[in-house]
Amino acid sequence: MIRALLFSLLLASGAAPALAQSSAWPDSLVGGSVPPEAVPLLHEIAGGVSADRIEADIRTLAGFGTRHTLSDTVSATRGIGAARRWYRAQLEQISTDCGGCLEIIEVRETVSGERRIPEPVEVVSILAIQRGTSDPNRMVMMSGDIDSRASDALDGISDAPGANDNASGLAGTLEAARILTQYTFPGSIVYAGLSGEEQGLFGGKHVADMARARNWNIQAVLNNDMIGNSCGIDGVCDNTSARVFSEGTRAVETEREGTMRRYTGGEVDSPSRNVARYVDTMADEYIRNLDIMMIYRNDRFGRGGHHTPFAEAGFPGVRIMETHEHYDRQHQDLRNEDGRHYGDTVEYVDYDYAAKLTALNAVSLAGMAGAPRPPLAVSVSGAVQPSTTLAWDRPLAETNPQHAGVRIWWRLTTDSQWEKSVFVPDNGEARQSYTLENIVIDNYFFGVSSVARDGSESPVVFPGPAGAFE
Repeated sequence: MIRALLFSLLLASGAAPALAQSSAWPDSLVGGSVPPEAVPLLHEIAGGVSADRIEADIRTLAGFGTRHTLSDTVSATRGIGAARRWYRAQLEQISTDCGGCLEIIEVRETVSGERRIPEPVEVVSILAIQRGTSDPNRMVMMSGDIDSRASDALDGISDAPGANDNASGLAGTLEAARILTQYTFPGSIVYAGLSGEEQGLFGGKHVADMARARNWNIQAVLNNDMIGNSCGIDGVCDNTSARVFSEGTRAVETEREGTMRRYTGGEVDSPSRNVARYVDTMADEYIRNLDIMMIYRNDRFGRGGHHTPFAEAGFPGVRIMETHEHYDRQHQDLRNEDGRHYGDTVEYVDYDYAAKLTALNAVSLAGMAGAPRPPLAVSVSGAVQPSTTLAWDRPLAETNPQHAGVRIWWRLTTDSQWEKSVFVPDNGEARQSYTLENIVIDNYFFGVSSVARDGSESPVVFPGPAGAFE
């Protein structure tokens, strides 16, 4: 009886110069009834990223001396105040270049009484929103951290250039904005400079709280924290790989949803995990010589990043970063001891590598913003049957005019990536379904992604509440 109830519940759930005019996301059906598997425009976007511009931005950010959350906010040349004003000015210039396409907002909250913020300090994060043309409340976000730190987490005075941690992520976010604002997309893209990361992830928490209060539909947060170091403390130099961290089970899962998951699966198919798979796929398709290591953990062992507050608020979030960290260049006072350099300085940043990971972000953001929203109310059935049926709700035509259909995916339960698929054209009905003949439900995991006419595709949605994006 319990199993029957659970299954019934599952079935019911469900570098190019700036352009004077933006290029509209393709809306015509290419190549007949089945959309192409690759989107040529994404190759163009990947090729537009400039390592030189990223280097210039990282050097500027490191040049503020320190960007510690407790540092000077008045000086025009030193401290986090100067850094965030510079970041906002860059966003304003990008918006000017695209004809005012960015809405720039600041999220300000005063924090005090915390272990790393004992006295009142205003934590200021800066967001630029590139509104979608048809579904503006559906958002994908790229974030980098404004702040830096030295050895002492409360030291707001000593130099802490933070060239890689995390000027690299913030510079990458700016560069992605420069590239993607040359185009328009059905969904919105947010470029976020978050503060207070080193003091307790406060900027991300404030923005996530604001997003929930405003009912933002955040489809994915791509948090970039250290994307510029290609030589690690392990002695390995590698500019051909990157890591993507993601949670397996949703942080906001209820007891009832957990019971359903234990009977039907989904431990490794949260929305965050399927965003990570999406990023991996985009690297394979559009970024030359880059392999993604998907880490089945929300973040590094015992450590945290700014995607976590979003995941805790129910928004899918992943951390994108270098594969090989160098701990002498993280959270260290500038010094040399026994011929060994300590400190996060510009000469140790691999700018070409940072550009490669920035391009990965850009194509992932463009792909998700260009695709229809992920399928809603996805369900699966087929117990004690020779075939498996997937069902889903069609996205609204008014907000998803590019929708062409869905792709049904399945994989062995031990596989890390979706392997097999079939495209199912849209039939116009509000509730749609498809049966995989002679595919036994017991042996595979299944999912559904939305597909646009030009071939851009949403992340895969695992059936039931374990995998639902909304």
